[in-house]
Amino acid sequence: MRWISHLPAASLFLLLLPCFPGQNGGENEQSTDIISVSEGDSISITCSGSENTLGMYLRTSIREVNVFFFSKTSSSFINDAFTNRIEYSKEGRNLRITLRNLQESDSNIYLCTNYVSSNGSHKKLNGKTTILVVKGKNSGVVEQSPLYVNPQQGQSVSITCAWRSSDEGIYLLKTHVQPERVLYVSSQNNSTIFPAFANRLEYSKEEKKIVITLHNLWKNDSDIYVCAGVLKNSSSLSVNSNGTMMLVKDAEMVQVYCGNNSWGIYGLIIVVAFLFSALVCCALYRVDVKKYCQKKTPNAVYEDMSYSSRRSTLVRTNTYSMDK
Repeated sequence: MRWISHLPAASLFLLLLPCFPGQNGGENEQSTDIISVSEGDSISITCSGSENTLGMYLRTSIREVNVFFFSKTSSSFINDAFTNRIEYSKEGRNLRITLRNLQESDSNIYLCTNYVSSNGSHKKLNGKTTILVVKGKNSGVVEQSPLYVNPQQGQSVSITCAWRSSDEGIYLLKTHVQPERVLYVSSQNNSTIFPAFANRLEYSKEEKKIVITLHNLWKNDSDIYVCAGVLKNSSSLSVNSNGTMMLVKDAEMVQVYCGNNSWGIYGLIIVVAFLFSALVCCALYRVDVKKYCQKKTPNAVYEDMSYSSRRSTLVRTNTYSMDK
């Protein structure tokens, strides 16, 4: 296992691939963007111009090919592979180029180049670089594992990239939350590690497989990591269609959450028990109230006294009527 250390510092989510030296102008690209899309999607790339710009190129850096050329003085050029798939508009000094119906084979490193007039001569100046990752449904040249990891903050994770053909270089990229380059290893095992993982990355490479270990993970490392390879005799990037989804948990927050959650459960149990007890007491109380407050029916025995009264009553005859 080989430990790699590089520039110190920090950077947060998603960017890609090594810098290429400027051509004809001796200048380097100004910036690098990373775009990850699915087949059939569209993207826009904005190339910046200047007062001295005579024309603008959009070209690929892998097996250099001119994709599009815009000229102020002559007709524009569109590569046959992008016929009916390119639209463009001039926005002040800038040129906005839209690539439509993207295919997996369009995965590449795209470079904006200005064709300028300077001191009576013409030269090319490199501008922004855009790394495009187009994920196809059946991508199988580059294999990657695992598909998902859920480490806690401070832990380490290993990602394995393997490819079926000979390579000229392999990259590990963050591609979604904030695109960022992580690692580039050439076929000669020369490596470049980028600032976001400075002093936190090690790898081992053997034939057609590379194992990359990311150490001391932070919450901001959560992202989708994609292996992308530059393969021999290939004019585009070969990428894994799934990548590795990493979600880094904050250990302290997990403990606090669990603690708070436990107290919440205990509190809920106590409240439920109290309410149940109150309900039972209320029910019993209402039963007692009904029992003692209800108007009682007297338990009396009625006796018919009419017969007794009649029996004790003497029936006397009218003597006067008898005498008469």
